[in-house]
Amino acid sequence: MSRRREARDADFTAFMTEAGPALLRTAWLLTGDHHKAQELTQASLVKTYVAWPRVREGEALAYARRVLVNHRTDVWRATRRELVTDAPPETDERAARRDAVATSDDRDLVVRLLRTLPEQQRTVVVLRYYTDLSEQATAEALGISVGAVKSAGSRGLAALRAALGAARDDDTPPGDDGPDRDMSTRERSAR
Repeated sequence: MSRRREARDADFTAFMTEAGPALLRTAWLLTGDHHKAQELTQASLVKTYVAWPRVREGEALAYARRVLVNHRTDVWRATRRELVTDAPPETDERAARRDAVATSDDRDLVVRLLRTLPEQQRTVVVLRYYTDLSEQATAEALGISVGAVKSAGSRGLAALRAALGAARDDDTPPGDDGPDRDMSTRERSAR
């Protein structure tokens, strides 16, 4: 193997070790399934490796994130013929909330609610509010305008708030404030 290829492989291995967990978390939020997230992350890393000589230094994570989002969109379009339902399957949230793992339950609820959003809204919400990208960076990553990012983000958050409120009204056991238990009364009433 040539020295140039060895250096390229070493650079990519270092990038993959550093960026892999962040890409996996983003993929998990986009898919809501750990196994699909692993497959999506692996596919995006393979595509990034193939394009590695063309990736600008300092922009590797942004490039890999863009590949991940684009690949997720392609997979979603290919499987779009699946039966889509209005609500996720019923789960026994009350029994789970009695456990000390309420944080895990809250995370599960948020991921399930994210899965109910349309593809673009979900992607914008994840990129803007989970990976903490700016509106401009999100627009560049998705290849859409900043206005479209603002619109999709606003609609996505509004839908999540409404769904979270409905979930709290339906599933919250007495004495449990649900996922917003750390919010002040004024913040909850402002919703």
